Amino acid sequence: MSLFRPLIRPLHCRLLAAALVLGGAVPAQAEKADRQQPIVVEADKPGVLDLQRQVVVFNGNVQIVQGTMIIRAERIEVREQAGGTRSAVATGAPGQPATYRQKRDGVNEVVEGSADRIEYDAAAGTLRFVGNGAVRRLRAGTVADEITGAEIQWDDAAQQFKVIGGDAASGGRVRAVLTPLPEAPPAAPAPASAAGRR
Repeated sequence: MSLFRPLIRPLHCRLLAAALVLGGAVPAQAEKADRQQPIVVEADKPGVLDLQRQVVVFNGNVQIVQGTMIIRAERIEVREQAGGTRSAVATGAPGQPATYRQKRDGVNEVVEGSADRIEYDAAAGTLRFVGNGAVRRLRAGTVADEITGAEIQWDDAAQQFKVIGGDAASGGRVRAVLTPLPEAPPAAPAPASAAGRR
């Protein structure tokens, strides 16, 4: 019996960690089918689950995948908040930012972002890209919109991005490149009716 305990405990920790990481934390405008997909967490180093503090930490080339959502970072820390909501912080390595990517629901668009640190607050419904932030919206695989700044905040309920301050090289300026929607092709003229032809 004691031989199996070391095997059971890591499996239990992985499942609990996965549940803490993303259970119910998918933004409302993200691909709805993602919520029903399995959560896969991979890291180069062992994870730590602190049940007392309600914290899960993964280190070393961490990747979390659930359906179309992919988060990559050097370190990801998830906390259980009062009321059962979760907050998460994904931190990149020097020269390698944390990244986020997910398909939007009902449209052929993907939102992807990168920053030194990505913070998610399930209770507030916000995603913050802090330090060298860049967020792109891709339509059919092509970059349509891009926002860069020192900090970018995404408010899911309001469907609103807010960008704060640029880096020193830009003089503190923020930048947004917005592409208009493609024009719809003109409607074909209605065929002439048989009565109208003589």
